[in-house]
Amino acid sequence: MSTRDLLIEIGTEELPPKALKRLSDAFTQGIVDGLKEAELGHGEFKAYATPRRLAVLVSQLEAAQADKEVERRGPAVTAAFGDDGCPTKAALGFASSCGVTVEDLEKLETDKGAWLVFRQQQKGATASSLIPDIVQASLDKLPIPKRMRWGALESEFVRPVHWVVLLFGDEVIDAEILSIHSGRETRGHRFHHTGTLYLGEPAAYAPLLETEGRVIADFADRREAIRAQVLEAANQVGGNAVIDEDLLDEVTGLVEWPVAIIGNFEERFLEVPAEALISAMKGHQKYFHVLDKDGRLMPHFITLSNIESHNPDVVRAGNERVIRPRLSDADFFWTQDRKKPLKTHIDALGTVVFQKKLGTLADKTNRVTSLSEYLAMQLDVDTLQCRDAAQLCKCDLMSEMVYEFPELQGIMGRYYAQHEGYPAAVADALDEVYMPRHAGDDLPSGQVGQVLAIADRIDTLVGIFAIGQKPTGTKDPFALRRAALGVLRIIIENGLNLDLKALLEQAASNLKDQGVKEASLSNGSAVDDCLDYMLERLKAYYADRHISHDVIDAVLELRPTQPVDFDRRVRAVEAFRKMPEAESLAAANKRIANILRKSEDKIPDTLDEAKLSDKEEIALAKAVTAMADRVKPLFAERQYEEALTALAGLRDTVDTFFDEVMVNVDDASVRTNRLCLLRQLQNLFLEVADLSRLQG
Repeated sequence: MSTRDLLIEIGTEELPPKALKRLSDAFTQGIVDGLKEAELGHGEFKAYATPRRLAVLVSQLEAAQADKEVERRGPAVTAAFGDDGCPTKAALGFASSCGVTVEDLEKLETDKGAWLVFRQQQKGATASSLIPDIVQASLDKLPIPKRMRWGALESEFVRPVHWVVLLFGDEVIDAEILSIHSGRETRGHRFHHTGTLYLGEPAAYAPLLETEGRVIADFADRREAIRAQVLEAANQVGGNAVIDEDLLDEVTGLVEWPVAIIGNFEERFLEVPAEALISAMKGHQKYFHVLDKDGRLMPHFITLSNIESHNPDVVRAGNERVIRPRLSDADFFWTQDRKKPLKTHIDALGTVVFQKKLGTLADKTNRVTSLSEYLAMQLDVDTLQCRDAAQLCKCDLMSEMVYEFPELQGIMGRYYAQHEGYPAAVADALDEVYMPRHAGDDLPSGQVGQVLAIADRIDTLVGIFAIGQKPTGTKDPFALRRAALGVLRIIIENGLNLDLKALLEQAASNLKDQGVKEASLSNGSAVDDCLDYMLERLKAYYADRHISHDVIDAVLELRPTQPVDFDRRVRAVEAFRKMPEAESLAAANKRIANILRKSEDKIPDTLDEAKLSDKEEIALAKAVTAMADRVKPLFAERQYEEALTALAGLRDTVDTFFDEVMVNVDDASVRTNRLCLLRQLQNLFLEVADLSRLQG
């Protein structure tokens, strides 16, 4: 079958830069899925995305669908003809619906009988006839939260559309997409090439745009070009550019012909905390900042222009003029905020509502302070420092700097506390309370910071569960998933000996003391629900560490409430399942669990050795007793991996028992005694996990 290249381009006004890559990926995937559904074979495909276009190039696309035989099954032969052999109404109606006579129908013989069938060769549709609908379907499915209209047109899209290219080989596919008639002319750079560009064939698209249109259409190529220019610009001033990947994506979505320009600002601004200056440069102006060889901020920035100016000094001066007021604001806020001690903001926290039913930020601060003192005693951390840090941890939210740059919460608290002479542990904790800020972020390194980070999140978790606003599958407005994972990471990865249930109960008690009167606090369901929620988050935590879900399920079945203990069990079971004895013993545990679950007997608590008769059950009883003595001290020391390694030695004895001994015999006393033996065996493994949950 003949093939041709296909080019699809949607030309628009400037698309949202943060969403450009996502829109491009979704548009391309929609086209590829549509071609697959239409059964049109093709070669490689390539996505293009710039601020003014979404495009897809599909190579070697089949010109038409393959012809295929269509078969329609009609009535059974017994119902299609009467006793006289004449066609019935059923046969005549089926033939008529197929546009033929009964004589033109065929018979289909199967094991279940015979039916009338109509077979017809159906000619495949041309690609040109199918592509417009495929394009429209892909556009309709794009992840656009809010679509807009323009002019008097009925079409809706994320931005107004100005041109559409549908080029199949050297022919234009005639169609109307988003109220625009398709053609073969694209457009170059808004300023460097204001006219149209004639496309002779799809493969010429990207080279033509770059050489004549001054547009780098490939998002990835443009992104790497920007990276290289930024690094080179920083090198020119003897520094190292810090390239934030999200910022790089956003800037790539802002320009079609990137030109890096390095600018400067007054060195006096370097007296302001670097994070504030960087926030102003990145957040407001999309600049990349530069560090010296010692990691200190330099008085330079790198911006990306979308034009290659004949006078770059003018562009540089314009950007320097724009950033100066932002840096001046940061300087002003830094000066003003230091005139007032952090603790003077405590009263103002009472004017800010944290959550209607849970009170103000002042109420939350008091609860976090109480919980921090509890944690400090549990972990033998300086209680006074934890109390001071907890009292101050929300105060920088009332500062002018954080009001202007919310992303600096905690960071500025640390600077202000350092300025006021607080101990380093207290000052650092005001920043570390927000760690980890995102998945994979650093954890608090200081003990006071760890206490504060746990207390703040636990208070939020219990509070939100208490008022009945726990997360759903799609909604998590208080970021409880992130909070729960943060607590678990801090506890596990720092080896903190804490019991989650006790911690949650303490937080619930603080809520009661402040007058929160939710029913879920009174009956304890908030604590239990929150505990279950946090334990469930461990599935995601260990999945990221490539530990299989059945290992986690085996430990979850026992519901251990100390995360460090949970972690030891998981790692022990993960190591155990790699042993040659694991599969047999896991199967034995499944068998034991099934036998005990189905039994209606009252199983005695103590094994009666006098009722042991078969040598195999005697051997198992002795082995279980000896093993219990051996692993008991290991369990006491939480040496689960060593304990499971020892228990693996029971495999041959257990296998022999099940091969030779019938458990459910008629003699009730013998049967229940054997059930007791199996329960004792099962309980040894249940000291670590429910191995019956392991899959083969």
